[in-house]
Formats: sequence, structure tokens, C-alpha cells
Amino acid sequence: MAIITNPIKKQVIQNLKDDIDSSGTHYYAVIGRSEDWNETDAAPVPVNSAREERNFRLGLQSAKKVSDLTFCVPRYNWSSGAIYSAYDDSVVGYPTQTYYVMNDNNQIYMCIQQGRNAAGQAQVSTQQPTGNLDGTPFDTSDGYIWKFLYSIGALDASKFISANYIPIQKVITTDSDSPAALIEQKAVQDAAIVGQIVGFAVDSGGAGYDTAPAITVTGNVGGIKAKGGATISGGQVSKVTLIDSSGSYTLGSGYTFANVTVTGGGSNVTKPAKVRAILGSPLGLGADPRDDLRSTAIMLNVKPSGNESTDFIVGNDFRQVGLLKNPMDSSGSVLFTETTGICLKKLILSTVTATFSPDNKIVGGTSGNIALIDKVDSSAIWYHQTEDTGFGNFTAGEGVSELNDSGVGVLDISVTPYVNPEIDTMTGEILYIDNRASITRSDDQTEDIKLVIQI
Repeated sequence: MAIITNPIKKQVIQNLKDDIDSSGTHYYAVIGRSEDWNETDAAPVPVNSAREERNFRLGLQSAKKVSDLTFCVPRYNWSSGAIYSAYDDSVVGYPTQTYYVMNDNNQIYMCIQQGRNAAGQAQVSTQQPTGNLDGTPFDTSDGYIWKFLYSIGALDASKFISANYIPIQKVITTDSDSPAALIEQKAVQDAAIVGQIVGFAVDSGGAGYDTAPAITVTGNVGGIKAKGGATISGGQVSKVTLIDSSGSYTLGSGYTFANVTVTGGGSNVTKPAKVRAILGSPLGLGADPRDDLRSTAIMLNVKPSGNESTDFIVGNDFRQVGLLKNPMDSSGSVLFTETTGICLKKLILSTVTATFSPDNKIVGGTSGNIALIDKVDSSAIWYHQTEDTGFGNFTAGEGVSELNDSGVGVLDISVTPYVNPEIDTMTGEILYIDNRASITRSDDQTEDIKLVIQI
């Protein structure tokens, strides 16, 4: 059996982020599929197949270049009465009771000690973590110990906070013009202490304890020794806290491994307790919050507004969102590099005797070819074709009419009857497909499209 570790997941995400940020590559958020999914219009789960990808391309409407992106982690709002876990280096991913929260000020705190009663039972959190923005761990009246990691500034909040995810990053450099949130976070990063013991886990409470035993931490400590204080209940070690008998807590420094020895506790001890030291992330808590919060995902954000200079359809809906890398223009040989682009073919009409409507099908009176209408105006029809309609071209000067509806017109005979889209949708790499319920666009509407790619 083998596993893929978080460092390589993080590296893959970083490589993707660097590629998107590169001037030599062009990533586009794309939308499409105006037709219903099925009789109930319930979105199916996408299938990772060549046919699924091909059909996705055929239904594309519009594209907008991606410029805003960030690492991200699942969103957990602090809530009074909830139980939160403490950070644990043996836990994979995120426990059911998460170990970090976002407070009402969009500040992110990490729990390094869970509130527990004398019997070792987890207690609810009743005091929202705030303050201590220098990253110094602090305890609250409910028995929890928290550490501030970073704040989400207003601009990043508007781009990247979603119902399920929040942004996260490592700040590389700052200057006097940097946002306050970044300066604040950089100070926390720089103050991080390598090799801290950030908690203790009681794997076995033992038996026969009359008094609280001594907790001794050993290891390759190269700095300050960590301390802990034990509590007994019913003859067992019920918890070991970071707060020792003096009422203070010392996380130590310089540990890359550690062992906890439990000694004393009276003469009736029949089974020694087993306690495990929990080490912080390798560079120290706060040095890189992506490591502390185990980020292995990236979020991309685009906000199409109105018709985006006619490149985005209004008055119709879409059901798919995706990510397209390095598409070509309509020639199929030159990279498309514009900020926005339309992906639909267009028919030029010389006359219209009955109005056409989006979402209907048209048929050519001479060619017999069929297409799905995405958009209409007084002299043009934007359309796409699928496996169901077929893929034939219309003929100059032929009449076109709607199937099962009233639209009637004649294609212009003086020009090529169809205009190619700005983007050749059969080029480029499809990296992401999301099937959704229908979303109808309007002129005064801005979509806030957030794509999350999880490794």
C-alpha cells in the first residue's frame, strides 16, 4: 500500500498556481450548456471520459480569463456551543470537530488545546477567539487554547470567501504599502518557533492513580523544554494540558521528535498511562498556515458582469462551468489571449418574418441541419450543435425555422451564412468540469464563479 503525502499535494497545487500566474499560459473559466439536462433538469455527476469532455466543449457559450486565485481550505465559522478538536499531528485531513475557526472579523485561529473537564470530557466552546494578533497562544475561560494565524483582508474576502471555503496563503514579502492583514500575518510567520510541543494526547489513562503524576517530555530538544500538567479522574490520567502546576504553559522549542514519560501518581498504580506528544508543523505553527491547516486545494475566481462587451449571453441560462487552458482562436492555430471570448457560432439573417427564441431548435429548409439557439437579436442567431442535432453547416440563402415554434427567417445569401466563434472550443485542455442547476443571466447581473480544485 502507498500514499500520496500532503507535501506533494501542496507542490502540485503550487505548480498549478505558478502556471496560471505565468504570462505564457492562458486559463479561462468557461460556461455553457443552455439545454435541459433531462426531463427534470437535474444535473448529473460528471464523468471523467473523453465523450463527456467532448460534449462539454460542444455546449460552451463564453469564456473569461482567470487572474484571481489562491490556496484555500474548508470554511469553519466559530460558533458558540460547538466542540472543537485540538490540532493533532496523527490526524489525517480534517476531523469531524475541526481544529481551526474563522471568527466574526474574518480572523483565523487554530485550536491547540481542547477545553475538557476534570474527567477528560470535551467541553463546548463559549468564548470566541479574538485578539493576540502577534500569534502568542492564549487560553480562554472555557479551557481552550488558541493561536492566531492570519486575517482575511476585505479584497480577498470579496474574491475568495465562499459558503464552503476560505483563502489561505504564505506571505513572502511586505512593505509599507502592503495591506495591514498581510503585514500582520508576515509578523506571525517570522515569529514562528520551530519544534514546539503543541499538545498532549492521552492514548491510555492507565489505572490506580491517587495523585497527579509528573509529565516529562524528552527528545532531541535543542532549545526550551516543553512542560505539561496531568489531571486524574477515577484512578486514571484523564487529560494532560499544556498548563503545568505553576499555571503557565511552555511549548518548548527545537523538537523534531519527542517522548512523554508519566511518573509517580501514588503507590497503587497498576497500569501506567500512555501519553503522546503532539508536535507542531515542521517550520513552527504560523510559519506557513497552508501547512498548519493542511491546504491541498486552490480556488479560482472570475466575475462575469452583464454581457461583457457581448461575449457573455444574457437572457438565457447555463448549466456547466469549467476550466480551459490555452485554447486557440477560431483559426485553430493561434492562441486566444483576450480577456473574454464567445464560443458560439452565429448565423446572419437577411429577413426575419417571425421572432426566434433562445432554447428552441432551428432547422435549415434546404440543408436540413439542426441547431440549438443560445441567443438572438434582430439579424442574428447564436447557436451550438450536439450529438443529438448533428453537426452540419447551414447554406447561404436558405430559410430557417424553429421546430415546434414560430420563428422563421432567411439566411443572408451575400455572406458566409455562419460566423465562427472567437474561441475554437475543440482546442486547449479541459481541466475541470462542474455540472450545476440552471443559472439564468441578465444585463444587470454579475456571476461570482469560484472553482475549487482539490488534490
